[in-house]
Amino acid sequence: MMFAPAPFLLKDSSVSRVMTRVCLALLPGIAAYVWQVGPAILTQLLIATCAALAAEALMLRIQGKPLGLFLSDGSAIVTAWLIALTFPPLAPWWLIVVGTVFAIVVAKHLYGGLGQNPFNPAMVAFATCIVSFPALMSQWPSVGLHLPFADQLAIIFGQAPRVDALSGATPLDAMKTALKMGEGSVDVASLLRNQDIYGNFAGRGWEWVALGYLVGGLWLWQQKLITWHLPTAFIGAITLISGALWLYNPAQFASPLFHLLSGGSMLGAFFIVTDPVSGCTTPRGKLIFGAGAGLLAYIIRVFGGYPDGIAFAVLLMNLCAPLIDFLTQPPIFGMKDKGGKA
Repeated sequence: MMFAPAPFLLKDSSVSRVMTRVCLALLPGIAAYVWQVGPAILTQLLIATCAALAAEALMLRIQGKPLGLFLSDGSAIVTAWLIALTFPPLAPWWLIVVGTVFAIVVAKHLYGGLGQNPFNPAMVAFATCIVSFPALMSQWPSVGLHLPFADQLAIIFGQAPRVDALSGATPLDAMKTALKMGEGSVDVASLLRNQDIYGNFAGRGWEWVALGYLVGGLWLWQQKLITWHLPTAFIGAITLISGALWLYNPAQFASPLFHLLSGGSMLGAFFIVTDPVSGCTTPRGKLIFGAGAGLLAYIIRVFGGYPDGIAFAVLLMNLCAPLIDFLTQPPIFGMKDKGGKA
């Protein structure tokens, strides 16, 4: 006799299926990225993927674990893609390899592998490389630069000189530097209106990349792979602090829309702070984690010395995640809470 599954049985969900959907959710942002800077980013994605799989295989071999089972789960590929998407698209190939291998070996496997790492591996790679190689991590393509794919490959693999005309500051870094050097004689509105690096709301062209990540992130939420808590808290925190300072002094502080569509805000909101391993797991903990990451990211990007603060903000909140989860655990079913109620 055949029996139908009971209503309370959950649908099977494997790590590989989840990671595949995360990669699919990144595709709208990647498509906009290719349209913005050309196919160089696809080369960086391939380099990072190969480096991640090679490092993963090496660590699995050393630990005596089955290669096929763990290499096919897709976690290393997701880490590789996040690294490639946060590094400059024309960065030398070895920089991508160094960051990826460091993320897999040090940030992931030295802590025990998948599910054991206390820090987000991709953000560890970014923070390590921007501290170690600040000049290379700051060389982003100049606005309107459309190099043939062959020339992009030549730059990535060191076959062409990296002249200053090929690179420039990010919109976030350019605005922060201009406002600091202007010392009150330059305002945000004039920068947005008169400099080619800016579009209608944020960096020219990069607005579409951010919207691509937003579309993919909303699809992840619709698929129930992430909850609303972390992205909402992260975006809400950036919106509140940037909006308050913008209303206080619109000449020296950009609007919330600028900050949400600049840098890695949307990528961070839906694909980085939502990491289930290094982040918080309780509902209230997720809200605190996301809000803290958004607040720190804004403070670092506006007042700090780095063009964007998401990596450092996430790593700092990773340190706090165990304590936040401990303090926000809901009462056990049938047990009394602190107020004495069952």
